[in-house]
Amino acid sequence: MASEDKATGIPDDVASMWKTLDPAIRAALIASESKEAEDDKKEASAGGGAEGRRAKASDGPRMDDTASKFIGGDSFTNRTSNPQWIKVRSDVYDAVKDRRQQELDAKVPVDIEVTMPDGKTLSADKEGNNYQAWRTTPFDVACTISRGLADSTCVARVTYSAFVSDYDLAEDGMDAVDTLADSMAELSIEDEADEKNKMTMLWDMTRPLVGSVSKMEFLKFDDETDARTVFWHSSAHVLGEALERLYGSRLTIGPPLAGGFYYDSYMGESGGDGAFKEDDYKPVEAEVQKIVKQKQKFERMVVTKEEALEMFEGNPFKEQIISTKIPDGTRTTVYRCGDLVDLCRGPHVPNTGRIKAFAATRHSATNWLGDTDNDSLQRMYGISFPDKKMLKVWKENQEKAKERDHRRIAVKQDLIMFHELSAGSAFWLPHGARIYNKLISFIKEHYWKRGYDEIITPNVYNLDLWHQSGHAMHYKDAMFCFEVEGKEWAMKPMNCPGHCLMFGGKIRSYRDLPLRFADFGVLHRNELSGALSGLTRVRRFQQDDAHIYCREDQIEDEVIGALDFMKSVYTTFGMTYKLELSTRPKKALGDKELWDRAEAALARAMDNFAGKGGWRENPGDGAFYGPKIDIKVMDAMERVHQCATIQLDFQLPIRFGLEYNTGIKEEGKQFARPVMVHRAMLGSVERMFAVLCEHYGGKWPFWLSPRQVMIVPVHKEWNEYCQEVRDRLHAEGFYADVDLSKATFQKKVRNAQVDQYNFQLVVGKAEVENGTVNIRTRDNKVEGEKKVEDLIAYLKEMQAEHK
Repeated sequence: MASEDKATGIPDDVASMWKTLDPAIRAALIASESKEAEDDKKEASAGGGAEGRRAKASDGPRMDDTASKFIGGDSFTNRTSNPQWIKVRSDVYDAVKDRRQQELDAKVPVDIEVTMPDGKTLSADKEGNNYQAWRTTPFDVACTISRGLADSTCVARVTYSAFVSDYDLAEDGMDAVDTLADSMAELSIEDEADEKNKMTMLWDMTRPLVGSVSKMEFLKFDDETDARTVFWHSSAHVLGEALERLYGSRLTIGPPLAGGFYYDSYMGESGGDGAFKEDDYKPVEAEVQKIVKQKQKFERMVVTKEEALEMFEGNPFKEQIISTKIPDGTRTTVYRCGDLVDLCRGPHVPNTGRIKAFAATRHSATNWLGDTDNDSLQRMYGISFPDKKMLKVWKENQEKAKERDHRRIAVKQDLIMFHELSAGSAFWLPHGARIYNKLISFIKEHYWKRGYDEIITPNVYNLDLWHQSGHAMHYKDAMFCFEVEGKEWAMKPMNCPGHCLMFGGKIRSYRDLPLRFADFGVLHRNELSGALSGLTRVRRFQQDDAHIYCREDQIEDEVIGALDFMKSVYTTFGMTYKLELSTRPKKALGDKELWDRAEAALARAMDNFAGKGGWRENPGDGAFYGPKIDIKVMDAMERVHQCATIQLDFQLPIRFGLEYNTGIKEEGKQFARPVMVHRAMLGSVERMFAVLCEHYGGKWPFWLSPRQVMIVPVHKEWNEYCQEVRDRLHAEGFYADVDLSKATFQKKVRNAQVDQYNFQLVVGKAEVENGTVNIRTRDNKVEGEKKVEDLIAYLKEMQAEHK
């Protein structure tokens, strides 16, 4: 057993490696560790940014809950339409608006220029009036191009070349803490050292510009995740306005989601008359339609902390947000549409008339700040679109999604089961295991062709490994830990640290690189029981996990190879994809020049692979340890999934002291650190199984199907021949069965089709005499008679071509 450093309690080999690092690097590594977990929340990330850089779709509120647990009290006693406090709040808003207007009147409108993505610079509208700071809006600029563009744009993304001299971030509420940072579109000013990101932000179409713009983009609902997030954020406000008008709900937090939005409101004590019911949906939808027809403008206004407290007096939840999140002496922002005034950083669509279709979709009970010890809240979910046809398609897809739910199909087809004695870990039944193993074999075939070396690593490690890798500090709660001979051990939640040990286990030469380690090791993550969901969130899973160790000059070729690998996989699955390059974030570690070179290599690789314009950039959205390529795949219902990933990592090689011999004799240049590339094509096999199950709707393609052939005798006297055919097919590696039951012939064929056998082979007297079978597909298409040997050749061809 390795000896320990007495001061740290860490084994000598680990401690000595840490001691070789510069103290500042060690401190930065520890301080900047972040959890990059594989889950559905990644589908909601968006590039670009809301009033700072990035817009986020949320999964719920988080806030420091040191205050009193129950604060709702009698702020809501019973359902009341159009309560008096709505008017009181509006009166306060109007008074504050007068003060802000005086500030705006004092600003000096200077001429500005706006540059479009194609490089064209605009400086005046169609009538020849110069664009001016404090007066001209993105909507005005869009109208210069065409009114249709202005009317179809949800929000602008602007990159300022410079602010005008009398613009102040703090005065404009842009320098304050985002009061809803974890539950709404996040609005943050980037690190001042990164001027490019600092000057790029999402901007309301009707908000006056405050300087010349080096790049202005107009984002539409159909084209941009940021635009949809803003659209659904605005829709949440409309839902909130309807709830206030109809019921006097005390609104708390209402964020956009990856596909819709919700609003939480206090409706009195749990179990009271205020609780939502399905009967509330139609009145809410009718009220929303009234709001939409009024085309209420979304109006942004800056308020002081004191003004905000006065404005939201009587709503204890808003008061708590303001009191705990807004520092004294600072400003924040509110938005008004119609009667609603809400704490919000925005941005929003120009007016409520943009929301052409709206539906209340479901409701549930929840708690303030997600804490069951806090007040009970009522949550109503909604969905909206800028076109009624989109809502119709969405509803149709929702019905399809219910039918295609992998949990339903997996039970119906007898693929998997779960048991409370191992919650979150699937039991793969024989037919499910066939698909699982086929997916792994499919990837392994690619590994063989693409120069990967498969390795096998331990499932359990001393926790010192995870301290060295940095995962223990922020990931330990998600690990299964246990004691072994007085030492703390854990089951591995990911493979990368073990792969680093293998790389560092011997002296490596530049000639050895790239090394491509592939590992299907079993991983465990201690997910909360309430978060478990079918196969999309589990505790036990396997990944098609691989790590490439390469020289810096090999990055481009390795990334192109990984992208080609990804394309081949998802083309086989019949799925399309989009590529996004996520670049250096605010808290990035490592030399900026190295980041710049790596990002340039990734950009060249993506240009080479997808062509210029075939991908988009997510500025500042990379991992702290390196830039990454996010791969968004679309299934048959046009839902977006993030399964595959390609990420560069500069930090684990530092933590593990990885080096290779460069072959250079010059002092100080004999050794260099490799770049580590994390990549996965399927992601977790469990989650990909669920995605494919729903993508195919349970109708598995032949090569992946667990039930490929059912042989159906017309009469029992042909049973022996059918069994012989089945045995021949089985010997060739096909999943074939014979229905020897007493059911009628028609029933046997129908059962096979319902069970999703790709082919039914009908056998009667003629087929026995001719050594043939009569082929039908599961869609009841009759393909005719074929010799058994010809059938086998045909099926082998389908298998080889992944059909």
